[in-house]
Amino acid sequence: MADWKEKLAKDVARRALSLGNPDIMKGMQAFKNGARSKGALEDKTRELIALAVACTTRCEACIATHAKEAAAAGATREELLEAIAMTVLLNAGAATVYTSYALEAFDQFAEK
Repeated sequence: MADWKEKLAKDVARRALSLGNPDIMKGMQAFKNGARSKGALEDKTRELIALAVACTTRCEACIATHAKEAAAAGATREELLEAIAMTVLLNAGAATVYTSYALEAFDQFAEK
């Protein structure tokens, strides 16, 4: 089992980028602040969405960050299970659609 607290503490990519190109990270911070501005969704819902998307993008640093933030915002394990069930559903659905593209491409290349 991974130590997610350690992964978050060792977020090397973000640290290296902020040292090597601080303007990029300033821009990311501004982007983050805009996305987190108060609106129709409460923090818990935003973090559950972010955590589900992090699973889709396969970003371990994002998973660690948003798991921490979702827990801090009061999300429950049951709420997270529902959110990530949607992640699985959408990935499976997208994979199902894209398999038809693979078959179509194969058929075109296999034509004699």
